[in-house]
Amino acid sequence: MDSKRARLDISILLSVAFILGAPAIVSAQARSLADAYQIIASKQFVDLTHSFSPLTPVWKGFGPATFSAAADPATGRPYTIDHDGFRAQFFAMVGQYGTHIDPPAHFDSAGATVDEIPVKQMILRLVVFDLTPMLKSDPNHLLTVEDIEVWEQMHGRVPAGSFAALRTDMYKDWDSNRARFERYPFPAWSPAAIRFLYEQRGIVANGQTSRWIRTRPQTSSLRAGCSSMVIGKSR
Repeated sequence: MDSKRARLDISILLSVAFILGAPAIVSAQARSLADAYQIIASKQFVDLTHSFSPLTPVWKGFGPATFSAAADPATGRPYTIDHDGFRAQFFAMVGQYGTHIDPPAHFDSAGATVDEIPVKQMILRLVVFDLTPMLKSDPNHLLTVEDIEVWEQMHGRVPAGSFAALRTDMYKDWDSNRARFERYPFPAWSPAAIRFLYEQRGIVANGQTSRWIRTRPQTSSLRAGCSSMVIGKSR
């Protein structure tokens, strides 16, 4: 009887301890998220996107976007604040317009669509390869494996699971010099660098400020080749 009572007392004590400890566990988790927010909130925020419009540079095979006021489908009359209490806009454009994500499905019929990309891959460690010093002597330099290795000598190995970004400063021509922004050739990734980063360093995504990976009109296989390498390594 005493042994049964002892086991019962121990069970009760363990249950009480678990219940009392639960708020502490939740509180610790809450504090960790709050601390993360405080750290992030204290940093400088940089908007890397561009406002888009029918004048946004785009591949001629897609054509420009069209903007209009959203209208009542029954009457065709645009909604207005005075008449309806609200207004809305209608946008018609391709998914690959302005600042965008190219999911594997963009080049592979069996590839993942944007909604299938894991949410955790929307926040990644950022690695930036700055081409701007090299562009002074070679305005259309392609990032090479050797460039990456030099970068690693200064900053350490490219972390697996990171997002690799290429800085070219082409964004400065987005509004001020459209012809220069749309030029061929332009600074970009070399296929060897893309393969190296995905296969040897394990990055999960890459991005650049040009409209696409392809560097010359006649090298249509370059973009497809780079994209195929990315798709083949996508998780």
